[in-house]
Amino acid sequence: MRRLRWFLWGGWFLLVLLTAAGARAADVWVQYVAEGGAELRAVVGPDKTCPRMTADGVVLRARPRGTPDAAYPIEVCAARVPPGAKILRAAGQLAPAPPARLNRIVVLGDTGCRLTGRAVQDCNDPAQWPFARIARQAAAERPDLVIHVGDFHYREAACPAGQAGCVGSPFGDNWPVWRADFLAPAAPLLAAAPWVMVRGNHEICTRGGQGWFRLFDPHADAQCTARTATYALTIGEQQFLVLDGADADDRQASAEPVEFYRQQLATLLGQARPHAWLLTHRPIWALAEYRGARQGEQLNATQQAAIRGLVPPGLDMVISGHVHNFTSYDFGPDRPAQLVVGNGGTSGDPIDQPLNVGTVIDGLPIQHVMGVAEYGYLVLDRAGDGWKGTLRGLGNTTLARCEFRARTARCRE
Repeated sequence: MRRLRWFLWGGWFLLVLLTAAGARAADVWVQYVAEGGAELRAVVGPDKTCPRMTADGVVLRARPRGTPDAAYPIEVCAARVPPGAKILRAAGQLAPAPPARLNRIVVLGDTGCRLTGRAVQDCNDPAQWPFARIARQAAAERPDLVIHVGDFHYREAACPAGQAGCVGSPFGDNWPVWRADFLAPAAPLLAAAPWVMVRGNHEICTRGGQGWFRLFDPHADAQCTARTATYALTIGEQQFLVLDGADADDRQASAEPVEFYRQQLATLLGQARPHAWLLTHRPIWALAEYRGARQGEQLNATQQAAIRGLVPPGLDMVISGHVHNFTSYDFGPDRPAQLVVGNGGTSGDPIDQPLNVGTVIDGLPIQHVMGVAEYGYLVLDRAGDGWKGTLRGLGNTTLARCEFRARTARCRE
């Protein structure tokens, strides 16, 4: 009898292991796309066709994104999610359905492990690269939506010899890097809610762009291009205006890119409804806090010049990353608030420029400002006609509490 019990327990344990292995057989997520609505996406091996994808039991038509090659020996598949779908599955795995209303949003950005020249992060140490911890913690918040404001890919160079903290790390624009830098650590959060994904400057074609376009770009074409079209989407009552500013130079506002982005912003902002949010990786109205920034330098020169005179009264907030800390800027009723949420795991930027009320950014003085240089993410909870924000740090600490109503952004430690 004892042997039988051990046999049964052993068989059950093996079944659990096989089931778990099957659950990890494909990377599955849901993201909003430029053509409207959401897509169910999945990654499978190169020897497999697109997996079975269903919405409420109805089989969806899946299409491949790109073709497997040496750098990406995988198949990426996408299928449109029908409006109102409740139960989504891909490759036998459950995926989060788009919500009818947004009550809780998680915002994070700049999450990859930095291996770029002299800037080396210990990718194998969760204390030094805590994105996996952040993703697990944020998933436990049970958000309705996750917004990633860009810069997923950071492993651009080999781990230096003798650097134990990153030994064995893959590098370059290839599948092992995207798996290690984002998909594997983000898995709990990808399973928790649909995403809006914004392209960062680390996803340009000469950096991590090939993987970005194949995996996560919200447009139908999987070919890497320097610039992509803007798009607007409405989820529940909240409108998001998404601008690909990956190619917008921080320091020089040259004529051609300014005119290009001006035309894009004129079209995009012309669609703004009351209380809209603009999502773009590079902040439009912020102080440059990244390493090597000049004293008093502002962000972003290109987008600042392009947006002048185009800001509609309905635009309440700009949400960005790029700088590796958290900062909230309030300019009063004459300009949307600017949030910087770039503290998602990439080696941080110290706040080494003074954040002072009265500092003038592109012609308007700051009326309220607060910055935090610790790893974390922002939780936004609907509160009447506005939102309450909680900046979470590692270990579920509360780093700041915020209130966002119209163009008011007030954060306090």
